[in-house]
Order: sequence, then C-alpha cells, then structure tokens
Amino acid sequence: MIFGYARVSSKNQNLSRQLQELKEYGCDRIYQEKQSGKDFERPVYKEMRSKMRFGDVLVVHDLSRFGRNKQEIIDEWEALVKEEIDIVVLNMPILDTRKYKELEGVGQLVSDLVLTLLSWMVEEERTRIRVAQREGIEIAKRQGKFRGGKKKYHKNAKGKDRVIYDKVVELLQDNVSVMDIHREVGISRNTIYAIKNDISKIAAT
Repeated sequence: MIFGYARVSSKNQNLSRQLQELKEYGCDRIYQEKQSGKDFERPVYKEMRSKMRFGDVLVVHDLSRFGRNKQEIIDEWEALVKEEIDIVVLNMPILDTRKYKELEGVGQLVSDLVLTLLSWMVEEERTRIRVAQREGIEIAKRQGKFRGGKKKYHKNAKGKDRVIYDKVVELLQDNVSVMDIHREVGISRNTIYAIKNDISKIAAT
C-alpha cells in the first residue's frame, strides 16, 4: 500500500499543494495534519505509522515533512528502512529507496549521502528563517511598532506583524511557555495571551 503524508506547522498554512501531489502520485491513503515538526509525537503521523507494514511505501513532498532537524530525519528514515518500508521524496527523485534494492551497497551509499546532505539543509533553512524572524522583530521594535493601539498581530496581518504573529503561533503550538515566548519575540505577555486565545477560538469553530 502507498501511504502519503502531508504536514504543515501552523493551522494557518495550506496543505493543498502537498495533497494534490500525493493524489497525482497515486497514494492509496493520504494522511494530513497541521502540527509542529519538533518531534514525532504527532497523532496523525503516529496513527499512520501504526498501520504501515512490510512492503508499504511512504510518500512525502520533501524531507522537512519528517522533522525539523537533521538527526530526527535520519533516525526516522533508518527506522522505516529497518521495517522494510520504502520511502519516496517527491522533490528529490534520488531519494526513492525502491531504486536501490538490487544495488548492494552502492545505491544505499548514495541514498545515505544525499539524505545526510538534505537533512542538514533542512536544519540550516529553519535556522535561517529563525534569524530572519528575529531580525524582523528587532526592526519592528526599533520602529516603535510594539506600542499600544489597534490589534496588530493576527492571522490577517501583513509584513513584519504577520512574521511575529506566525512565530508566536509556532512557539505556542510547540508548547513553549508564554514567558519564554515573551523573552524570545519581545512582545508583551498580554499580547501573547491574546494570540493564544484567538487560536483557541479558531480551533473551536
């Protein structure tokens, strides 16, 4: 059976492109969730893994759907291979474990090298995004945009305000404390609580 897995980190992000690619590939079952990739304690992913058996195939759009850091990606990949579950990464055709079944050593070496490189790139990209977010926050602070007034940080915000909002939402979904978010992002705790209440209301609708 061919399983497709689509994931985004935030409830405000769209899964449509990933889902379309998985359907076009011909996946028999497609699992989707909006959950942080900080670890593999994701309910939908765990449900899917519990149903996978020897000979099945897991298809993802890119490596970042597995996890957010190099070691997590490598560990999960190795666990799947050990269970003899094949893996296909759509945006990197060389990462298709089915291609190497008849190649003793050589094909696996290629796969391992590419996987290590790409998983490092995923981690580096996340680091770059964090740096850009922090820089955007610092610019906003210097411009005095953290003062009172109308509600600034919401799902329809634009520019730097949206960057800050998305960062707070991501940290809340990662169960980071309000105090730690306050220290990292630099906005008031009351504003963070307001965002937390907003996303709770959205989830309840």
